[in-house]
Amino acid sequence: MLKIRLQRIGRKNEAAFRLVVTESKNGPQSGKFLEILGSYTMKNDVINLKGDRIKHWIGNGAQVSNTGHNMLVKAGIIEGRAKNVLSKKSPTVARKEAKKKK
Repeated sequence: MLKIRLQRIGRKNEAAFRLVVTESKNGPQSGKFLEILGSYTMKNDVINLKGDRIKHWIGNGAQVSNTGHNMLVKAGIIEGRAKNVLSKKSPTVARKEAKKKK
């Protein structure tokens, strides 16, 4: 299965990311990918995306990671709601409060 995900590039403390299409079995740091679809520089908060190629790969069945999905929604390339990318585990304080309510 093909996956559209972020791949970290850049120097230490100057993170930059590529949006790439890769096989889902390849790790994000393997360096193996089929095509570069865009880039994101955190320092300048600059996002460059190839909208037509992204739509092409999604049309061919590629799945988008949650963070990549949120970037595409924000850029207006795809429509939808932003997905929660935070951990699904609740903190212990919230669990204790839920037990008290029961």
